[in-house]
Amino acid sequence: MTTVSKASVAAMLSVALAAATALSATPAIACAWVATWQASPQATWGDDFLFPANVPPVLYDQTVRQVARVSLGGQRLRIVLSNAYGAEPIVVGKTTIARPIGSGAVAVDSLRSLTFGGKNEATLLPGATLVSDPVDLDVPALAQVAVSIHLPNATAVSTFHWDGRQTAWIAPGDQTASAAPAKAGDALQNTTARPLLTGIQVETATVARAVVVLGDSITDGASASLDRDRRWPDFLAARLAAHGVAVVNAGISGARLLSDGMGVNALARLERDVLAQPGASSVIVLLGINDIAWPGTVFAPNAARPTLDALTAGYRQLVAQAHARGVRVIGATLTPFEGALPGTPLSNYYQRDKEVLRQRVNDWIRGSGVFDAVIDFDAALRDPEHPTRMAARFDSGDRLHPGDEGNRAMAQAVDLEAVLAQVGVAPGDTSKILRERSIMLPGPGETRR
Repeated sequence: MTTVSKASVAAMLSVALAAATALSATPAIACAWVATWQASPQATWGDDFLFPANVPPVLYDQTVRQVARVSLGGQRLRIVLSNAYGAEPIVVGKTTIARPIGSGAVAVDSLRSLTFGGKNEATLLPGATLVSDPVDLDVPALAQVAVSIHLPNATAVSTFHWDGRQTAWIAPGDQTASAAPAKAGDALQNTTARPLLTGIQVETATVARAVVVLGDSITDGASASLDRDRRWPDFLAARLAAHGVAVVNAGISGARLLSDGMGVNALARLERDVLAQPGASSVIVLLGINDIAWPGTVFAPNAARPTLDALTAGYRQLVAQAHARGVRVIGATLTPFEGALPGTPLSNYYQRDKEVLRQRVNDWIRGSGVFDAVIDFDAALRDPEHPTRMAARFDSGDRLHPGDEGNRAMAQAVDLEAVLAQVGVAPGDTSKILRERSIMLPGPGETRR
């Protein structure tokens, strides 16, 4: 009996050793999730605000179909929904993702059902986010996807992203599997806001990196062409996709560094919008112009303008918190705005003393050494003959927001070697490069092949 037991033990050890050897000889497949698109959450507002919210206060038995363009592609995706500012739980019904083909229509053969914990319905708790299960859908870099969400119960719209610069459709009933949203009477609505949908993530074969752009309406794309993906982070995404680096846009129109407004202040949303994004290793910060210019306008008639010391303390704190999480910070100078928003209720947005403060902030950004790198957007966009104004060819017409060509110029002003160094990718490291065809965004009048 003793002899048999020893033999059995030896045999089992031999089998275990062989199995372990086989496993160790099998190459591990390293997969990782990275943020590839984002729309930072905001709290909705009432009719008394200067701008309309552009969303119904309540959605009930309706489907919201939204289109988003990813930066990096992948073969598996998942989405993120947000109820950050909601006071009640939201029942999320059937949800799908597909390839859009225009005007709200999708390619039916690409439709995939999204589940949450294996179920077709989920509850999105107050103040919480909800991440879907992964779904197989091969999406190349810089391609669009359409996400359709059915809300079966009466749902107060408390969390959204106001300026999506992309048409979305609100259709009656469950139309998540429809080739195109159908209307019943006049029930089909369009909006450029983004209810609930706040993120898309892709799975990559190797660990990928993301650059998050933390900004205001200039980053959000306030004057970029609608439905054309012409924000400056979109152009930057086209430059970085070939290097396997994602770009996610954390711009909020009206955002400020130090104060709440159309979104919470930068430090209040840094964790959610930047540090918590999968793969985030670098952040570009373009914030401060609203801090300088809002006080005294109809937005903040009684607010005091922040001092240079207050603004630089805010930047320093943002950098300190990012560095503590291993995220590098690239500072960006504030762009020219003389004569901004003429003929609007915000025509006093620009004033000479505000310009003096902008110049002092820019001098500090360039020379303080606080940031890991600096992008000089002021120099890229200003009129050489009148440097306090944006050059006419880059101006959208409101003297504050760049148009499409201004956005393109901003993306071109980014030193890729500096950005890639911040995210730990060597520009010449071909092992990091994704071989995508026709990866660059087209110029005016062109189409992407």
